[in-house]
Amino acid sequence: MTTRILYCRLPCNPIFPIGVVYLSDHVHKQFPNIEQRIFDLGTVPPLDYGKALDAAIDKFQPDLLVYSWRDIQIYAPVGGRGGNPLQNSFEIFYDRNPLKKLHGAIGGVRMLTSHYTELWRNMSLIKRGLKRAKRHNPNTQLVVGGGAVSVFYEQLAKSLPKGAIVSIGEGEVLLEKIIRAEDLTNERCYIVGTAPRKGLVHEPPTSIEKTACNYNYIETIWPEFSYYLQDRDFYVGVQTKRGCPHNCCYCVYTVIEGKQVRINPADEVVAEMRQLYDRGIRNFWFTDAQFIPARRYIDDAIELLQKIVASGMTDIKWAAYIRADNLTPELCDLMVKTGMNYFEIGITSGSQELVRKMRMGYNLRTVLQNCRDLKAAGFEDLVSINYSFNVIDERFETIRQTIAYHREMEKIFGADKVEPAIFFIGLQPHTHLEEYAFKNDVIKPGYNPMSHMPWVAKKLLWNPEPLGSFFGEVCLQAFRDNPNDFGREVMNILEARLGKSELEEALTAPVEVKQLAKV
Repeated sequence: MTTRILYCRLPCNPIFPIGVVYLSDHVHKQFPNIEQRIFDLGTVPPLDYGKALDAAIDKFQPDLLVYSWRDIQIYAPVGGRGGNPLQNSFEIFYDRNPLKKLHGAIGGVRMLTSHYTELWRNMSLIKRGLKRAKRHNPNTQLVVGGGAVSVFYEQLAKSLPKGAIVSIGEGEVLLEKIIRAEDLTNERCYIVGTAPRKGLVHEPPTSIEKTACNYNYIETIWPEFSYYLQDRDFYVGVQTKRGCPHNCCYCVYTVIEGKQVRINPADEVVAEMRQLYDRGIRNFWFTDAQFIPARRYIDDAIELLQKIVASGMTDIKWAAYIRADNLTPELCDLMVKTGMNYFEIGITSGSQELVRKMRMGYNLRTVLQNCRDLKAAGFEDLVSINYSFNVIDERFETIRQTIAYHREMEKIFGADKVEPAIFFIGLQPHTHLEEYAFKNDVIKPGYNPMSHMPWVAKKLLWNPEPLGSFFGEVCLQAFRDNPNDFGREVMNILEARLGKSELEEALTAPVEVKQLAKV
């Protein structure tokens, strides 16, 4: 039976490692006599990764080594490894200036070098850690999981050590079975050296009863915990639910977390927040796929916010992804009262027609009205609206509708408070968009979704013709004219070139069965 578990969080951006924290908390509650340690490479200087990992393993001598790997794919709207991947790609593909093309190519080479170096480095750290652990315990087992692994589990198998257990999605029940040396056949995992069963990622996770994380215990097993308490502007993650019931065509959350929404009891969520609050934390990020995923969960959100008010934590700030079509006046009042100071809306398009084609389930008219209610309740802070242009069936007409919709949002909150985040969707495995790409010969089955070679990247960074070149030109102009306010500049350029529709046109979209069948 397993007696000593070392969780190693591979290097990534400085984001609170809620995954390994929750895993180790769950294991402690089920097996209080097991010794655990969290080792966070996100707090270690890059030149010291190997040495620090060796020291942690030599000191703890685990018989179960659990790696958490969060990030792999680099397609993002702005910023990234080795530079700006969107700008580099668009300069290569769309800029007519040879010097700009060269600039993009150089930036792209740096980005590719950084990406593949990181893949090699993480694989080396996994292998190095296992080899080191086996010096002390020859029977040490290896588990590799995390967000990146759950998406790219099929591709990673070729590089991971034989015998490694690859975890997809949530890992609590899997770790319980490993600790008890039970059969893993029915778990969302596979062992490297055997082929993962078909459709593994689509299997529903096993529900667990989530209680407040015991941070008194976590503090004893995680020496780097204080690193995340130093910066008073840092947002610490707290989870209020798991799962997402929607079918957004490009999103992989609903696959990894499952479509069944599992609510964490409000008293437990508040108890967890209180422990962090007592340690000086005032900023919280609710890490749910969506804070209010559907109308049936409105009462749960109300209960949670009411209990936060009752807790006396009156000086906190919080943020989350929110489906604004599920807000009510009561919720709006509570959000403002409890300190929500930022939220993100992933509507993707301001055209109801395209929202429907992407299977997002939003009613944009309802979103507008609910945002008016939120403003009336006193919300004066920042809202980020995610727009992914050139998705399925984008046209100049639908672009004009999106501009009209965005301008209405600016009227509600104020132009300085509405931040348009311009995304070009990174094509992800296991999504409806991938199926659409197969059916329309954009990509072929068997492609490598981890590849960043230019001929693959142009397809995975979703910006197809006939509008691909148009958006390339617009984005390049925005990068040149106002790189520090890229999203707003893109919107201004699009409106200058195309104008905008009437708002009612953006909000109206008759249902057409043929359109839905295409996706």
